[in-house]
Order: sequence, then structure tokens, then C-alpha cells
Amino acid sequence: MASAATAGTVVAELEAEVSPEALASVRKRLAPDEEALGVRMGTLFAIAKRHTRLPLSEVQQLLAHPAYEPRLAALCILDFKARRKRIDGHGRGTLARTYLGHHDRITTWDMVDRAAPRVIGLWLVGRDKQILRDLALSPEPLRRRTAMTAPLGFLDTDDVEIGWELAAQLATDRDPLVHKPVGIFAKHAGERDRDRLVAFLEEHVEGMPRPAVRLAVEKLPPDLRSRWV
Repeated sequence: MASAATAGTVVAELEAEVSPEALASVRKRLAPDEEALGVRMGTLFAIAKRHTRLPLSEVQQLLAHPAYEPRLAALCILDFKARRKRIDGHGRGTLARTYLGHHDRITTWDMVDRAAPRVIGLWLVGRDKQILRDLALSPEPLRRRTAMTAPLGFLDTDDVEIGWELAAQLATDRDPLVHKPVGIFAKHAGERDRDRLVAFLEEHVEGMPRPAVRLAVEKLPPDLRSRWV
């Protein structure tokens, strides 16, 4: 069923699920002038998962849609594709280039968070990470968020150090779209290497926004956490 579907199929399924209540909830996370349909997130994820095999040309059509939900569905589909066990390096590269080539269509933090760890992060395992360094220098906060969120895909690999490098680079970023992912990465990476997290905090905590610090120490035992919050 999904393999014969089109972007129009996905949009029609989303439009069949709109409600005023969902629209009111969705509008809270969007810019005032951004279009939205009004679909519950659980429903949107289920629709996207049904269409994991949607051709990438159709995913790109969803990314071109003016409304929030079709574009989020496109990022969800990219994420579901990246989770497939049989995907190879070429396939991962194609997904990543679709994401990066349409970054201007990513307009909310949840679009980044949904796809960046697997679509970008898993693609870069064992590869050069310069693209993340370049994104971290972008004037656009959502591109910097991609740079900081993609390393969540490295947590179980030997590539995790690039995440700490980027966290150090972005530790003093004042934009919540960026400094919160710094804290989130530090929290999860710190679960695997507490000493590394402690060293990171000792070096950077004074310049970090407080929300980032609170996120970073969330999993630490109370005696350590109380040193910083």
C-alpha cells in the first residue's frame, strides 16, 4: 500500500484527521504566520509510519508543502527509513542529502529532533564530521540545532567525541533552540561517561545558560547535581 502512495495520499490522510483542538495545540509551537492543518502528533506519526516506503521524490513534495504537518510527516518518514535494518551507506547518504538539501523547509525544533539523530547522525558514523562543524557555525539556530542533535546518533559508537566538541563550541549559545540540545546531549552522553560530563561542566558551566545546565545534570546523583544547580 505505502509503496504506491504519493505525497497527495499522505496529505489527504492528514487532512482527514484535522480537529480544532489539535490545531490549537499545534499553533503553540509555530510562528504566527506558519500554516498548519491541526493533526494530533500520535496520529501524524502513525500516518507517517504507514508510508515508510514512500519514494523520496514524494517525500520531497511533502517537504515543499506550506503547512507544518506534511513537512513534519516527511521528516518522520525519513527517520523511519533510517531505522531500517537493511539500509546501506548509499541509502543513508541519500536520506541525509534529502534532509540537508531541504533544511530551509525545517521550521520547528521538533522537525530537527525527529530526524537528525538517525538521518544525519547514523549516516556520519565512521565518516568525516565537517558538515556538523559547518552547521554549528550557521547563523540559523535550527541548523545549529541539527549540528548538536545529530550526535545523539553517536552515543553507542566511538564517534561520540565530536558531540562533546560541538557541545563545547555551542555551550554559550543564548538561543534556546541551541543551548537546550547542548544540555540534552551532555545528559545522555554523561550517562555513559560521567567523568566526561563532570569535566565538561567544570570547564563550561559558568558560560552556559541555566536551562542547558539543568538538562545536563538531570541524570547525575544528587550530590553531584547540587554542585551546579
